Amino acid sequence: MSPNEKDKKTSIKLFEDYKVRTSWDNEKELWYFSVVDIVAILTESKDPTAYWRKLKQRLKEEGNETVTNCHGLKMQAPDGKMRLTDVLDTEGVLRLVQSIPSPKAEPFKLWLAKVGSERLDEIQDPEIAINRALQYYLAKGYSPEWVNQRLKSIEIRKALTDEWQRSGVKDSQYAILTDIITKEWSGMKTREYKDYKGLKKESLRDNMSNMELVLNMLAEVSTTEISKQRNPKTLDENKSVAKQGGSVAKVARKQIELETGKPVITDENFLPQKKKPKQIKQKD
Repeated sequence: MSPNEKDKKTSIKLFEDYKVRTSWDNEKELWYFSVVDIVAILTESKDPTAYWRKLKQRLKEEGNETVTNCHGLKMQAPDGKMRLTDVLDTEGVLRLVQSIPSPKAEPFKLWLAKVGSERLDEIQDPEIAINRALQYYLAKGYSPEWVNQRLKSIEIRKALTDEWQRSGVKDSQYAILTDIITKEWSGMKTREYKDYKGLKKESLRDNMSNMELVLNMLAEVSTTEISKQRNPKTLDENKSVAKQGGSVAKVARKQIELETGKPVITDENFLPQKKKPKQIKQKD
């Protein structure tokens, strides 16, 4: 049986400089980890997907339980789309680690145990999760004011995805609706916005200014409230609501720009080295 798609919480965990996509199953109280991400850590392969494909075939031929217990779960791919990804629970990951000779094996096992412990702590006291996120952003050099806005934006985003789920929107369609909201208020699609800031796989929200973040929050909270009133049933109806929600923030952006005489959208980011962004003409 695959992990429960509806009763889960996806997130990114960090092991050293590597990102590991994870999903918490509330019903089973289990973590699921992206196999490809773990293979990338243990092997440092330039093509972890190909490495896992070959290893998976070998383990399958050997009758290894790692493959037997491997499931498919939709997780966000580097291109931002939700794609089916091989995942394993903690026990399965430990078996996988045994199958791949690596100097990172022991440090990774310790990290794995810590992730499990932290989640149990967070279940008992949700404030712990908030404090961890706070410390993470502060350690990366963000200002306390920006961090407060970012944490609030996470709450608003969660309320929006909950509303989309209630309206029958599939996880794979979240990116479509998000793109509509972003394009409506900022004048750029999400990928264009990221290109403008010189971003690749990095989070767009983590690289927004305070003003950009506030307007994005306004767009998403407006979409949530309009959806509750309109009660959309189809994807097309949700698209219309997303556009209306984004337009609320668009009006605010244009008024701010009129009063200040300067654009709200900025190419500033939090990358270690500033990259020259691709110039894109903003559309209203």
